[in-house]
Formats: sequence, C-alpha cells, structure tokens
Amino acid sequence: MSTDQCFGLQRQVTLPGPLALDGGGSLAAVDVGYETYGTLNQDASNAILICHALTGDQHVASVHPVTGKPGWWERMIGPGKPVDPARDFIICANVLGSCMGSSGPASINPDTEKPWGMAFPVITIRDMVRAQAMLLDHLGIRTLKAAVGGSMGGMQVLSWAANYPERVRSAVVIASTARHSAQNIAFHEVGRQAIMADPNWAGGDYYDGDTPSAGLAVARMAAHITYLSEAGLTAKFGRKLQARPDGTAGAKTFGFDADFQIESYLRHQGISFVDRFDANAYLYITRAMDYFDLAEEHGGRLADAFRGAATRFCVVSFDTDWLYPTTESRAIVHALNAAGARVSFVELSSPFGHDAFLLDAPEMNRVVDGFLRAGE
Repeated sequence: MSTDQCFGLQRQVTLPGPLALDGGGSLAAVDVGYETYGTLNQDASNAILICHALTGDQHVASVHPVTGKPGWWERMIGPGKPVDPARDFIICANVLGSCMGSSGPASINPDTEKPWGMAFPVITIRDMVRAQAMLLDHLGIRTLKAAVGGSMGGMQVLSWAANYPERVRSAVVIASTARHSAQNIAFHEVGRQAIMADPNWAGGDYYDGDTPSAGLAVARMAAHITYLSEAGLTAKFGRKLQARPDGTAGAKTFGFDADFQIESYLRHQGISFVDRFDANAYLYITRAMDYFDLAEEHGGRLADAFRGAATRFCVVSFDTDWLYPTTESRAIVHALNAAGARVSFVELSSPFGHDAFLLDAPEMNRVVDGFLRAGE
C-alpha cells in the first residue's frame, strides 16, 4: 500500500513497484516528491504535468523550502497566467534520481538502511517518465490535458508523447532537444569529473561526512555558462571589475581572486547551488540526459517516435540558445511533420540564451497560453 504525506501543496508518496529500468534493473518501490495546484475536476480531464529541468524540482510555483526563493516558473504558473490553477489541476514531480523527495542516490536503500550512493541504478529520461506515469495512476489521472516542460523538462514531455501518446492530449516543448549532442555530453563530463575529483566525493559514499561541495560548485559553474548567451554576458558583465570588499572601486589584484564581475557571479552560482542539491544526483541526472536519444529508442528514425499520435504539439526555441539551438527544435518539428502530427513552432528572440524560458518572456507566455486554450 502506498503512503501519502500531505503538507499543504507539498506531497510525497511511496509507490509500490517494481519499476523496471532501461538499464536492466528495477526498483522495488519508488518515492516521488511532488506538488499540486488547483483542483482535479470530476472526470480528471484538466490535469497538466509540469516537467522540470536538470537542477529544478517540484517547487515550480511555491516558495522553495531550502532557499526561500519563489518557485522557478512562477512567470508561467499562477492565477491569470498560461497555466492557471483556477481552471487546471497542476502537478510537478521531482524526477527520479533527484534529491527533493524522489528516489535517488541520496535516498535510503531499504536493503542496507543507508543512502544508496553509487549503488543506485543508472536511470534514463524514459525511466523518469515511467515514475511520473505511476504517480498519475496513483492520483487517478488517466489522460493529461497537457505536459509542459523546458530543457530537460522538454525531453520528458517528448518521452511522454512518444511512450504514452494515448495519455497526452497536448505537449509543450520549450528550449529542448530530442537527443544530447556531443558538445552537451562533453560539458556534462567536465562537471562529473569535477565532482569525482573532489576528495570528499569518496566514491559517492560521503553522506556521513563532508560533501564534495567544491567539485559540485565547479560543475554548476561550468553548466551555468551554457545557460547564458555571449550577448547577455557582455551586456550584464562585460569586462567590469568587481568592487573590493572594503567598498573601493574594482581593480586588478594581479592574483587569482575574483577580479571580474563574471567570476564573482559564477562563484556565487556555484556556492549557492551546493546548499540545495546532491552531488551524486547531479551525476545521475546528467548521465540520464546524455543517454537521451529519442530516435535511437524508436529504431533510429525520430518520426517513428510520434507516428500515429493524436497529441497536439507546441515547440518553442530561442535565437540565442546555443545549448539547445533552434536547429534542434526544427529537427523535432520536421519529425513531427513526417509523422503527420499536429505541431506549432516558433523561434523567439531573447538576449538571455537557454535561460530565457525561465525568465520574463511575455511572448513565450502568450504562445503557450494561446496553444493551451486552443486545445480546450
């Protein structure tokens, strides 16, 4: 029997398994941390699943319990916004392998009563989606009004549409891709090696001691660069020098302190990240993203992933996103066209690079709002 602990809108449930995994193993039971907003209607037809990105979590439109910061997509979700709890029942689940209430390397292995660490099985995006499907079954939701996600969240949405087409009426894929490129895998490997080179990593068995915070901070710094654009970095930081701690104007120290504002910014991003994220979870989730190749999962032809699907699609890209550039979105659209699927596509202009989908983007909100309303 599953257990369901409710704390306002924050929930955690233990779902009975087994959950078969792409890597060949299975989990006997699966913990899922999730949040809901709004009310499920009588025929359970108004459910929208929000899929989060690599370093996101279920706190999509509510204050984060660790950082105290607002939800990561409050610009998209809320009263009068494209995804509105007044008309929709909104679910956002922490992905399998993460560290905010869902089963992952930091959770307890029932066989040892200690954290899984690196004994946790390697997972895939499709495994994450299978766990979400189990959650929806638990909630009594057979069909989603829509699945919506950006970046890794978009990968999950595509996997939902490919593997559970009868359960998704509409799919919104923002700043995403159908497979990870060699460049993306390379950036992830730099981050993983930074974590594993930290002496506190201890082969992943660090939960009773010091955490590999230095390695995780460097991994976050390297990844964060890919979320930005050169134009955005230049406009915000350029080569501006960082003011000194005593309040004096910035000056070169002729050392290796944070002389430039961009250095200080990246260090802050790294330091703040380690307070809310688990290093092993970072290893597992980045590996799941690297393994993602939707065409490979469907015989090597991306169109075959969507053939016969009745799902409506909306694909959005940003012109300064070099992590998942518009060419990746166009490849998805071409495959959807070849499969005979209904698809809308737009490339939006923004100076903010990949992070544009998380920032103030009124045009994106209008596109998503119009698309979701057209499907009602």
